[in-house]
Amino acid sequence: MKKILLIIISFIILSAHDMFLRMDSFFLDPNTSSTIHLYNGTFNESDNIITRDRMLDASIVHSGIRNLIDTSQWSELDSSITVLHFKTGEPGTYVAGVSTRARDIELEAKSFNEYLEHDGVLDILDQRKKDGTMDQSAIEKYSKHVKIIFQVGEERSEDWKTVLDYPIEFVPLTNPYDLEKGDYMEMQLLRNGIPLSNQLVYGGFSDGGHSHTHGGDHEPHHHDEKRMRTDEEGMCRFKLDHGGKWYVRTIHMTLSDEPG
Repeated sequence: MKKILLIIISFIILSAHDMFLRMDSFFLDPNTSSTIHLYNGTFNESDNIITRDRMLDASIVHSGIRNLIDTSQWSELDSSITVLHFKTGEPGTYVAGVSTRARDIELEAKSFNEYLEHDGVLDILDQRKKDGTMDQSAIEKYSKHVKIIFQVGEERSEDWKTVLDYPIEFVPLTNPYDLEKGDYMEMQLLRNGIPLSNQLVYGGFSDGGHSHTHGGDHEPHHHDEKRMRTDEEGMCRFKLDHGGKWYVRTIHMTLSDEPG
């Protein structure tokens, strides 16, 4: 029986790259050393590192306890992947998360429109077309918030449902490691703790290893990505029709009234 692996991923407002947490194996032994890779790019490639001064929060949750990750546990791999070194504890279903500080970026109109189309921020792209603002550049404030769920030992725990109180966050309705190929994954998307309705969400998978690159344009998202919208309660569901490592992502963008 092939297990389904799930990664929870989310972003707020805007990002020039997506952010993912990845592991070589999502099934670990208790009380052993392991690593989690922080990708800034796509699910399969990382373009550059995330420095520790950008991290507002980095946590691992297990046995009902949230442990803050010390900056000394991070290192860099080939100047493109940020690596977390940690040691597992008791058996259970673990959650790790990273939340970054906001940054500003300015894009010319053409680059901004291409970004919206490439990363699937289609509601904003449609609004720009409707408003006749496709020729206007944009100054964006963006931050990124990501979670990963992995299993230590055989015993399941309830930590998979932990809400990390990030500005935007996916919360599964069931333990992903109780699901099998062909089952449906259901989750709720929260914005500042409140269900976010009518939000475009994308789910995808990888059945191979991962690689990294140094800068440059990153690859398009997997052509088999599932696109869906959350309902009035912020719920979404999709079928796990492939074995492999699954992710869910969204970019929530709003018009800002902040100066600049």
